[in-house]
Amino acid sequence: MLLLRHCRGLTRVGLLKTQRVQLLQGAALPVAVCAGSLCARWGSSHGGHKSGQYQRSHGPNWRHALAGLLAGTGAVLAYGLYHSQTEQAATTIVQPIAPASSLPIYTQDEVTKHRSVEEGVWVTYKGSVYDITEFVSMHPGGDKILLAAGGALEPFWALYAVHSQDHVLEILSEYKVGELSAEDRRKQQSVKSTDPYSTDPERHPALRINSLKPFNAEPPPEILSDNYITPSAIFFKRNHLPVPQVDPKSYLLQVEGVPGGASLSLSLEELKTRFPKHTVTATLQCAGNRRSEMNKVKQVKGLNWGIAAISNATWSGARLKDVLLAAGYRSEVAQQTSHVQFEGLDSDVTGTTYGASIPLNKAVSEEGDVLLAYQMNGEDLPADHGYPVRVVVPGTVGARNVKWLGKIIVSEEESSSHWQQNDYKGFSPATDWDTVDFKSAPAIQELPIQSAITQPVEGAVVERSAEEVTVKGYAWSGGGREVVRVDVSLDGGRTWQVAQLQSSEKGQVPAPSPPPGRAWAWKLWELTAPLPPAVQELEIVCKAVDNSYNMQPDSVAPIWNLRGVLSNAWHRVKVTVKEDEEKQKLL
Repeated sequence: MLLLRHCRGLTRVGLLKTQRVQLLQGAALPVAVCAGSLCARWGSSHGGHKSGQYQRSHGPNWRHALAGLLAGTGAVLAYGLYHSQTEQAATTIVQPIAPASSLPIYTQDEVTKHRSVEEGVWVTYKGSVYDITEFVSMHPGGDKILLAAGGALEPFWALYAVHSQDHVLEILSEYKVGELSAEDRRKQQSVKSTDPYSTDPERHPALRINSLKPFNAEPPPEILSDNYITPSAIFFKRNHLPVPQVDPKSYLLQVEGVPGGASLSLSLEELKTRFPKHTVTATLQCAGNRRSEMNKVKQVKGLNWGIAAISNATWSGARLKDVLLAAGYRSEVAQQTSHVQFEGLDSDVTGTTYGASIPLNKAVSEEGDVLLAYQMNGEDLPADHGYPVRVVVPGTVGARNVKWLGKIIVSEEESSSHWQQNDYKGFSPATDWDTVDFKSAPAIQELPIQSAITQPVEGAVVERSAEEVTVKGYAWSGGGREVVRVDVSLDGGRTWQVAQLQSSEKGQVPAPSPPPGRAWAWKLWELTAPLPPAVQELEIVCKAVDNSYNMQPDSVAPIWNLRGVLSNAWHRVKVTVKEDEEKQKLL
């Protein structure tokens, strides 16, 4: 019955969309007859429930295949699938609904105007334009479908494996309303400009952009916690300068300043072959994560980050300690030097490069796990994340995890870089730009305890008929301190419940507890609780506790600072409880 009801819905979409019917000029819509091709696609013609095929006895499952049309709710796959899937999709033959000449030509600007249900939800795929407005309300993944509105489907199809199936392409074809202009198809092959950012890599359209040049963006909160390991494509991007073009064949990493040692120069191949490969799962967080909440108290200077300037990945490479040993480091060096500086290959028009430093004891500690990483999530580092080599300093603020690493310097002094000396430092709420003295504060290294709610999002609506609400989020603490508890409140902090913690992908064997002081990765968390009776709004709050019993402050104002860094107050989200229509009539 459930399947039949949805088939009727699809029939209504197929037959009542006047514009589409006119455009198709009477072409047969296979979605119009449930007993025919649509049900057959998920019915016995595909055999058993194998390899992504669906039986009729699994009626609701076909909805999950449809969910994958855009952002979906299935497990996000590695972005590396993109090329193989698009190549497969390119060989898929989908019968055209009507001759191309009978369909209108649209520009990308025209498509981009259709990004809401009110204005229509249009997307493009392989040069064709589709109006999927009437499908939005049926999407099992809810509003996630709108992430691709006004843009291309391909990046989203790369994240969700279901799209490579022929029947999904057939369903999409039924929403076709036109063709993309030839000019817009050619734009990706357009001539490079003299803009220093013109060679920056393509980015996933789901990312919420805080600045284009340099590029800084974060994923939507509602998909951030879908995966314990964040796919590289939607891992938050924090660039200070244009992404450099680095030839891996000519790349050289310089190591200098080790007392009693000699300068060392390593090619990428030497870094990979001379030193053992180590792998660490570590969360990186921007110092400005959740800055937008400080802006609500009083305006600060900096990118207006939401809650998603944080992500988790698996990093592989050589240990920094091993490389320093090869350059002549010995334990007595610690008496003469205190810092390890890093210089990136990204630079501004004056040739000034990005730089940062970390304490020497962190760099050479056996338990510090500092890597010169050349892989992320099992693949070569993406360009935005430091290809070919970056520093990964687990438990330390993202600003010290220098990308496109060109030079390592063992020194008595911190890095003289602007970003070490005159940025990424915390101050009193009483300090303003007239009185601030950056020399008076230490550079941020380890970050404080942090947690946030990723689902539901601010302003979401919860149906009373659901009887319960599921809350999801992340929690992490700097310095290798393990998150041991997350408390969640549905009433603004008056009463609390303990969330369930997750330290691996769902369905996998839970990861063992990390050694003390080496809890580098976040924990995802989830709580499903009954809806409180007789309330029209929930104020959901979360707060985390680490194994040193550090806790988040309850409000933003006391930790406000002029740069908007270290924002880790209790996270709050307000959602509306929608009463059942029948009950409202009785009232």
